Amino acid sequence: MKKQQRQGWGPGEQAQQHYLIEPRALAGGGDVRHIGEFLRASGWRDHSKPAGPLSMESPDRTFRIAYDPYLLPGGWTIHGVANGNEDEWWAHLGRQTPVEIVAGVTDALTRPRSAHAPNVWAPLQEQHWRTPPNAEHHTAISADGSTWMQYHQTPDGAAMWWSGAQDGQGNGWTAQFSASTPMHLVQAFSTALASTEPVMRPLGRVPPSTRIRSTSVSVLPSQLSAWQQARLNAARAASWARNTARSTGPRTSARPHAHTGGTRTRH
Repeated sequence: MKKQQRQGWGPGEQAQQHYLIEPRALAGGGDVRHIGEFLRASGWRDHSKPAGPLSMESPDRTFRIAYDPYLLPGGWTIHGVANGNEDEWWAHLGRQTPVEIVAGVTDALTRPRSAHAPNVWAPLQEQHWRTPPNAEHHTAISADGSTWMQYHQTPDGAAMWWSGAQDGQGNGWTAQFSASTPMHLVQAFSTALASTEPVMRPLGRVPPSTRIRSTSVSVLPSQLSAWQQARLNAARAASWARNTARSTGPRTSARPHAHTGGTRTRH
């Protein structure tokens, strides 16, 4: 078949078939590099062994993130050490948790905390998730019934956040957050979970589920590279800004005022 050359394409580039998947919670795990490369660009230490599980540590050594697909049940482990007024905390997210949802938490670990009080339920309410009136634990369920978020508390006082997605055909995942997990991180997770933005998967990596909607798109390798690079550039810029702010410290004198005058096919 003769290669087609379109305006704006690089020399010799061929479009690759990908799919936009909705709902994102049922899109499958995705590419672990989406998280690992972002953390490296943010200045995190990479303790991963060659061809082994992902293992990352924050620059100040207060957070650790690991992904191990080889152990059962496998998946993501996020751990925070006791720090100041915050207790030690942990989170476990299953192997099929989409990396875009995991990144809701891991990206948030690289950013300064917002001054606004966190609200885990707000992103879910904005997307019209329903709250069963007779549920034993406070629960929110997506409109299509495939995804949930729950604050689970036992009679003896033990508590945790529990979430997940199931399609009724054996595909799905669960996630647990300790009760001591900082609330802004749980909200970052619920925001990514509730997002209606589809996620992209390459040909051959679309889950065999009747509950998902897929849109076929033609994507150039240079486009994929540019999107990935933009994410890494943003991480490097934020890391540089944080390091610069720490190294300069507070100023003792006032600074002079500066005047500033491809075709889609729905399946």
